[in-house]
Amino acid sequence: MTIKDIARLCGVSISTVSRVLNDRPDVSEENRRKVLAVIESSNYIPNNSARDLVKTKSDSIGVVVRGVSNPFYTDIIRAVGETINARGCTMVMQQIGGQDDEIKHGAMMEREKRLQGLIFLGGRSDYTPQEVASLNVPFVCCSYSNQYGSLDRDTFSSVSIADEEEAYHAVKTLYKQGHRRIAALISQKDDRSISQLRYEGYRRAMAELSLPREESLIISAGAFDIRSAYLATAEKLKEDPDFTALFAISDNMAIGAMRALHEAGRRVPEDCSVLAIDGLEVSEYIQPQLSTFCQPKAEMGRRSVEILLDVLEGGGTHRHELLPTTFRAGKSVQKLP
Repeated sequence: MTIKDIARLCGVSISTVSRVLNDRPDVSEENRRKVLAVIESSNYIPNNSARDLVKTKSDSIGVVVRGVSNPFYTDIIRAVGETINARGCTMVMQQIGGQDDEIKHGAMMEREKRLQGLIFLGGRSDYTPQEVASLNVPFVCCSYSNQYGSLDRDTFSSVSIADEEEAYHAVKTLYKQGHRRIAALISQKDDRSISQLRYEGYRRAMAELSLPREESLIISAGAFDIRSAYLATAEKLKEDPDFTALFAISDNMAIGAMRALHEAGRRVPEDCSVLAIDGLEVSEYIQPQLSTFCQPKAEMGRRSVEILLDVLEGGGTHRHELLPTTFRAGKSVQKLP
Protein backbone atom coordinates (compact mmCIF):
# COMPACT_ATOMS: atom_id res chain seq x y z
CA MET A 1 0.00 0.00 0.00
CA THR A 2 1.42 3.38 -1.09
CA ILE A 3 0.23 6.98 -0.83
CA LYS A 4 -0.84 6.70 -4.48
CA ASP A 5 -2.99 3.65 -3.65
CA ILE A 6 -4.62 5.47 -0.73
CA ALA A 7 -5.36 8.50 -2.92
CA ARG A 8 -6.96 6.26 -5.56
CA LEU A 9 -9.14 4.43 -3.04
CA CYS A 10 -10.31 7.70 -1.47
CA GLY A 11 -10.79 9.58 -4.73
CA VAL A 12 -8.49 12.40 -3.60
CA SER A 13 -5.13 13.73 -4.72
CA ILE A 14 -1.80 12.43 -3.50
CA SER A 15 -1.10 15.85 -1.95
CA THR A 16 -4.30 15.55 0.09
CA VAL A 17 -3.17 12.21 1.50
CA SER A 18 0.22 13.74 2.29
CA ARG A 19 -1.41 16.64 4.14
CA VAL A 20 -3.49 14.21 6.23
CA LEU A 21 -0.40 12.14 7.08
CA ASN A 22 1.37 15.31 8.21
CA ASP A 23 -1.69 16.49 10.19
CA ARG A 24 -2.04 19.65 8.15
CA PRO A 25 -5.15 21.79 8.80
CA ASP A 26 -5.88 22.57 5.14
CA VAL A 27 -7.91 19.39 4.53
CA SER A 28 -11.70 19.06 4.70
CA GLU A 29 -13.03 16.90 7.52
CA GLU A 30 -14.74 14.60 5.00
CA ASN A 31 -11.50 13.91 3.14
CA ARG A 32 -9.57 13.54 6.39
CA ARG A 33 -12.04 10.91 7.60
CA LYS A 34 -11.88 8.98 4.31
CA VAL A 35 -8.09 8.94 4.25
CA LEU A 36 -7.76 7.94 7.91
CA ALA A 37 -10.31 5.15 7.44
CA VAL A 38 -8.31 3.63 4.56
CA ILE A 39 -5.05 3.98 6.50
CA GLU A 40 -6.59 2.21 9.48
CA SER A 41 -8.17 -0.61 7.50
CA SER A 42 -5.01 -1.28 5.47
CA ASN A 43 -2.55 -0.99 8.40
CA TYR A 44 -0.59 1.46 6.28
CA ILE A 45 2.67 2.54 7.91
CA PRO A 46 4.22 5.74 6.49
CA ASN A 47 7.88 5.71 5.61
CA ASN A 48 9.34 8.97 6.87
CA SER A 49 12.97 8.06 6.31
CA ALA A 50 13.38 8.48 2.57
CA ARG A 51 16.15 10.96 3.24
CA ASP A 52 18.06 8.16 4.95
CA LEU A 53 17.96 5.79 1.97
CA VAL A 54 21.41 6.92 0.86
CA LYS A 55 22.82 5.01 3.80
CA THR A 56 24.09 1.57 2.85
CA LYS A 57 23.70 0.17 6.35
CA SER A 58 22.21 1.17 9.68
CA ASP A 59 23.83 0.37 12.99
CA SER A 60 20.65 1.04 14.98
CA ILE A 61 18.80 -1.35 17.27
CA GLY A 62 15.27 -0.31 18.19
CA VAL A 63 13.88 -0.70 21.71
CA VAL A 64 10.13 -0.31 22.26
CA VAL A 65 9.22 0.09 25.94
CA ARG A 66 5.57 -0.63 26.73
CA GLY A 67 4.44 1.14 29.89
CA VAL A 68 6.04 4.55 30.22
CA SER A 69 6.07 4.69 34.03
CA ASN A 70 6.99 1.11 34.92
CA PRO A 71 10.09 1.20 37.19
CA PHE A 72 10.73 -2.49 36.48
CA TYR A 73 12.25 -1.56 33.12
CA THR A 74 14.92 0.86 34.42
CA ASP A 75 17.71 -1.68 34.99
CA ILE A 76 16.81 -3.56 31.80
CA ILE A 77 17.03 -0.41 29.67
CA ARG A 78 20.39 0.47 31.21
CA ALA A 79 21.78 -2.99 30.46
CA VAL A 80 20.36 -2.98 26.93
CA GLY A 81 21.95 0.40 26.18
CA GLU A 82 25.33 -0.57 27.61
CA THR A 83 25.43 -3.84 25.69
CA ILE A 84 24.35 -2.23 22.40
CA ASN A 85 27.02 0.45 22.77
CA ALA A 86 29.68 -2.13 23.66
CA ARG A 87 28.90 -3.99 20.44
CA GLY A 88 29.40 -0.83 18.36
CA CYS A 89 25.72 -0.19 17.62
CA THR A 90 23.27 2.61 18.43
CA MET A 91 20.13 2.28 20.54
CA VAL A 92 16.94 3.98 19.35
CA MET A 93 14.28 3.86 22.04
CA GLN A 94 10.59 4.70 22.06
CA GLN A 95 8.30 4.53 25.08
CA ILE A 96 4.62 3.82 24.51
CA GLY A 97 1.53 3.56 26.70
CA GLY A 98 0.50 0.33 28.36
CA GLN A 99 -2.41 -0.12 25.95
CA ASP A 100 -0.54 0.87 22.78
CA ASP A 101 0.35 -1.57 19.99
CA GLU A 102 4.07 -2.29 20.33
CA ILE A 103 4.23 -4.17 17.02
CA LYS A 104 2.82 -1.23 15.05
CA HIS A 105 5.18 1.21 16.78
CA GLY A 106 8.10 -1.14 16.15
CA ALA A 107 7.26 -1.39 12.45
CA MET A 108 7.12 2.40 12.17
CA MET A 109 10.48 2.72 13.92
CA GLU A 110 11.98 0.08 11.66
CA ARG A 111 11.09 2.05 8.55
CA GLU A 112 11.86 5.52 9.88
CA LYS A 113 15.21 4.63 11.47
CA ARG A 114 16.26 1.79 9.14
CA LEU A 115 16.76 -0.52 12.12
CA GLN A 116 18.73 -3.76 12.07
CA GLY A 117 16.55 -5.36 14.70
CA LEU A 118 14.07 -4.74 17.50
CA ILE A 119 13.77 -5.49 21.21
CA PHE A 120 10.28 -5.29 22.66
CA LEU A 121 10.42 -4.55 26.36
CA GLY A 122 7.02 -5.62 27.66
CA GLY A 123 4.12 -6.65 25.46
CA ARG A 124 1.35 -9.10 24.75
CA SER A 125 1.87 -12.84 24.78
CA ASP A 126 -0.52 -13.77 21.99
CA TYR A 127 0.98 -12.56 18.71
CA THR A 128 -0.09 -14.14 15.42
CA PRO A 129 1.98 -14.39 12.23
CA GLN A 130 -0.38 -11.91 10.59
CA GLU A 131 0.29 -9.30 13.30
CA VAL A 132 4.08 -9.49 13.08
CA ALA A 133 4.13 -9.64 9.27
CA SER A 134 4.74 -5.87 9.23
CA LEU A 135 8.16 -6.44 10.83
CA ASN A 136 11.00 -7.04 8.40
CA VAL A 137 13.81 -7.43 10.94
CA PRO A 138 14.57 -9.96 13.71
CA PHE A 139 13.06 -9.18 17.11
CA VAL A 140 13.36 -10.28 20.74
CA CYS A 141 10.62 -10.21 23.36
CA CYS A 142 12.31 -9.14 26.60
CA SER A 143 10.64 -9.94 29.95
CA TYR A 144 7.84 -11.92 28.28
CA SER A 145 7.30 -14.55 25.57
CA ASN A 146 4.46 -15.68 23.33
CA GLN A 147 2.80 -18.46 25.32
CA TYR A 148 -0.71 -17.70 24.10
CA GLY A 149 0.21 -16.89 20.50
CA SER A 150 0.75 -18.89 17.34
CA LEU A 151 4.18 -17.73 16.17
CA ASP A 152 6.72 -20.28 14.99
CA ARG A 153 9.34 -20.27 17.75
CA ASP A 154 12.07 -20.29 15.12
CA THR A 155 10.99 -16.84 13.89
CA PHE A 156 11.62 -14.78 17.03
CA SER A 157 13.50 -14.85 20.35
CA SER A 158 12.52 -14.24 23.95
CA VAL A 159 14.19 -13.73 27.33
CA SER A 160 12.04 -13.95 30.45
CA ILE A 161 11.43 -15.81 33.67
CA ALA A 162 9.05 -18.78 33.88
CA ASP A 163 6.13 -16.64 35.08
CA GLU A 164 3.67 -19.44 35.75
CA GLU A 165 6.26 -21.54 37.56
CA GLU A 166 7.53 -18.64 39.68
CA ALA A 167 3.99 -17.82 40.82
CA TYR A 168 3.51 -21.49 41.69
CA HIS A 169 6.65 -21.40 43.85
CA ALA A 170 5.54 -18.15 45.52
CA VAL A 171 2.30 -19.75 46.71
CA LYS A 172 4.18 -22.84 47.93
CA THR A 173 6.54 -20.54 49.83
CA LEU A 174 3.58 -19.05 51.69
CA TYR A 175 2.18 -22.55 52.29
CA LYS A 176 5.45 -23.65 53.88
CA GLN A 177 5.10 -20.73 56.27
CA GLY A 178 1.79 -22.15 57.47
CA HIS A 179 -0.62 -20.11 55.35
CA ARG A 180 -3.74 -21.78 53.98
CA ARG A 181 -5.98 -18.80 53.15
CA ILE A 182 -3.89 -17.18 50.41
CA ALA A 183 -5.30 -14.32 48.33
CA ALA A 184 -4.04 -13.34 44.88
CA LEU A 185 -3.68 -9.73 43.66
CA ILE A 186 -3.67 -9.73 39.86
CA SER A 187 -4.35 -7.36 37.00
CA GLN A 188 -6.76 -9.62 35.08
CA LYS A 189 -7.43 -13.34 34.95
CA ASP A 190 -7.49 -13.44 31.16
CA ASP A 191 -5.17 -10.74 29.81
CA ARG A 192 -3.26 -13.38 27.81
CA SER A 193 -0.06 -12.00 29.25
CA ILE A 194 1.93 -11.97 32.50
CA SER A 195 -1.06 -11.48 34.80
CA GLN A 196 -2.81 -14.54 33.40
CA LEU A 197 0.37 -16.62 33.54
CA ARG A 198 1.01 -15.78 37.19
CA TYR A 199 -2.65 -16.27 38.06
CA GLU A 200 -2.47 -19.74 36.48
CA GLY A 201 0.58 -20.51 38.62
CA TYR A 202 -1.38 -19.42 41.70
CA ARG A 203 -4.33 -21.63 40.74
CA ARG A 204 -2.12 -24.65 40.07
CA ALA A 205 -0.42 -24.38 43.44
CA MET A 206 -3.71 -23.89 45.29
CA ALA A 207 -5.16 -26.96 43.57
CA GLU A 208 -2.14 -29.18 44.23
CA LEU A 209 -2.05 -28.12 47.87
CA SER A 210 -5.84 -28.65 48.24
CA LEU A 211 -6.28 -25.03 49.33
CA PRO A 212 -9.53 -23.07 48.86
CA ARG A 213 -9.85 -21.21 45.53
CA GLU A 214 -12.71 -18.85 46.24
CA GLU A 215 -13.64 -15.66 44.39
CA SER A 216 -13.29 -13.80 47.68
CA LEU A 217 -9.56 -14.57 47.52
CA ILE A 218 -9.05 -12.97 44.09
CA ILE A 219 -8.38 -9.24 43.80
CA SER A 220 -8.43 -7.99 40.18
CA ALA A 221 -6.97 -4.50 39.85
CA GLY A 222 -7.33 -4.16 36.08
CA ALA A 223 -3.80 -2.73 35.79
CA PHE A 224 -0.30 -3.23 37.20
CA ASP A 225 0.25 0.22 38.78
CA ILE A 226 0.39 0.99 42.50
CA ARG A 227 -2.78 3.11 42.58
CA SER A 228 -4.94 0.48 40.86
CA ALA A 229 -3.67 -2.20 43.24
CA TYR A 230 -4.27 0.03 46.25
CA LEU A 231 -7.84 0.87 45.22
CA ALA A 232 -8.73 -2.74 44.37
CA THR A 233 -7.30 -4.06 47.64
CA ALA A 234 -8.99 -1.35 49.69
CA GLU A 235 -12.32 -2.21 48.08
CA LYS A 236 -11.86 -5.93 48.73
CA LEU A 237 -10.95 -5.30 52.37
CA LYS A 238 -14.32 -3.64 52.92
CA GLU A 239 -15.79 -7.14 52.52
CA ASP A 240 -13.57 -8.32 55.39
CA PRO A 241 -12.19 -11.28 53.42
CA ASP A 242 -10.67 -14.14 55.37
CA PHE A 243 -7.02 -14.51 54.28
CA THR A 244 -3.71 -14.56 56.15
CA ALA A 245 -1.43 -14.02 53.16
CA LEU A 246 -1.49 -12.12 49.88
CA PHE A 247 0.42 -13.10 46.74
CA ALA A 248 0.84 -10.06 44.49
CA ILE A 249 1.92 -10.68 40.90
CA SER A 250 4.25 -7.66 40.96
CA ASP A 251 6.16 -5.55 43.50
CA ASN A 252 4.34 -2.42 42.36
CA MET A 253 1.00 -4.01 43.13
CA ALA A 254 2.26 -5.34 46.47
CA ILE A 255 3.24 -1.82 47.54
CA GLY A 256 -0.25 -0.54 46.80
CA ALA A 257 -1.81 -3.47 48.63
CA MET A 258 0.36 -2.93 51.71
CA ARG A 259 -0.89 0.62 52.06
CA ALA A 260 -4.50 -0.57 51.77
CA LEU A 261 -3.86 -3.23 54.41
CA HIS A 262 -2.31 -0.65 56.74
CA GLU A 263 -5.25 1.73 56.33
CA ALA A 264 -7.65 -1.14 57.06
CA GLY A 265 -5.85 -1.86 60.33
CA ARG A 266 -4.14 -5.03 59.13
CA ARG A 267 -0.47 -5.16 60.03
CA VAL A 268 2.10 -6.64 57.62
CA PRO A 269 3.26 -9.30 58.32
CA GLU A 270 1.61 -9.84 61.74
CA ASP A 271 -1.96 -9.91 60.38
CA CYS A 272 -1.26 -10.56 56.71
CA SER A 273 1.89 -11.70 54.95
CA VAL A 274 2.66 -10.23 51.51
CA LEU A 275 4.82 -11.88 48.83
CA ALA A 276 5.47 -10.71 45.26
CA ILE A 277 7.51 -11.21 42.10
CA ASP A 278 9.87 -8.65 40.49
CA GLY A 279 12.52 -7.34 42.89
CA LEU A 280 12.20 -3.58 42.38
CA GLU A 281 14.81 -1.51 44.17
CA VAL A 282 12.16 0.64 45.85
CA SER A 283 10.48 -2.43 47.40
CA GLU A 284 13.70 -3.13 49.26
CA TYR A 285 13.37 0.15 51.16
CA ILE A 286 9.68 0.24 52.10
CA GLN A 287 8.56 -0.65 55.61
CA PRO A 288 8.45 -3.56 56.05
CA GLN A 289 10.87 -4.60 53.34
CA LEU A 290 8.96 -6.56 50.72
CA SER A 291 9.59 -10.29 50.38
CA THR A 292 9.84 -11.02 46.67
CA PHE A 293 11.27 -13.19 43.91
CA CYS A 294 13.74 -10.88 42.12
CA GLN A 295 13.95 -11.04 38.36
CA PRO A 296 17.49 -10.83 36.87
CA LYS A 297 16.71 -7.54 35.10
CA ALA A 298 20.21 -6.60 33.97
CA GLU A 299 20.86 -10.12 32.67
CA MET A 300 17.57 -10.02 30.76
CA GLY A 301 18.69 -6.85 28.99
CA ARG A 302 22.17 -8.17 28.17
CA ARG A 303 20.96 -11.51 26.86
CA SER A 304 18.28 -9.89 24.70
CA VAL A 305 20.90 -7.80 22.90
CA GLU A 306 23.40 -10.64 22.62
CA ILE A 307 20.83 -13.02 21.12
CA LEU A 308 19.59 -10.40 18.66
CA LEU A 309 23.07 -9.46 17.47
CA ASP A 310 24.04 -13.12 17.14
CA VAL A 311 21.05 -13.60 14.82
CA LEU A 312 21.89 -10.44 12.86
CA GLU A 313 25.51 -11.40 12.39
CA GLY A 314 24.48 -14.68 10.78
CA GLY A 315 25.98 -17.09 13.26
CA GLY A 316 23.06 -17.49 15.62
CA THR A 317 19.53 -18.81 15.60
CA HIS A 318 16.49 -17.59 17.48
CA ARG A 319 16.43 -18.76 21.10
CA HIS A 320 14.06 -18.68 24.06
CA GLU A 321 15.76 -18.34 27.42
CA LEU A 322 14.16 -18.63 30.85
CA LEU A 323 16.27 -17.03 33.57
CA PRO A 324 16.00 -17.95 37.27
CA THR A 325 14.77 -15.57 39.96
CA THR A 326 16.45 -14.97 43.31
CA PHE A 327 14.39 -14.99 46.49
CA ARG A 328 14.75 -11.92 48.71
CA ALA A 329 13.43 -12.88 52.15
CA GLY A 330 12.49 -9.34 53.18
CA LYS A 331 10.30 -8.69 56.21
CA SER A 332 6.75 -8.96 54.84
CA VAL A 333 6.18 -12.70 55.32
CA GLN A 334 5.72 -14.26 58.73
CA LYS A 335 5.43 -17.91 59.68
CA LEU A 336 2.13 -18.79 61.32
CA PRO A 337 2.36 -20.46 64.74
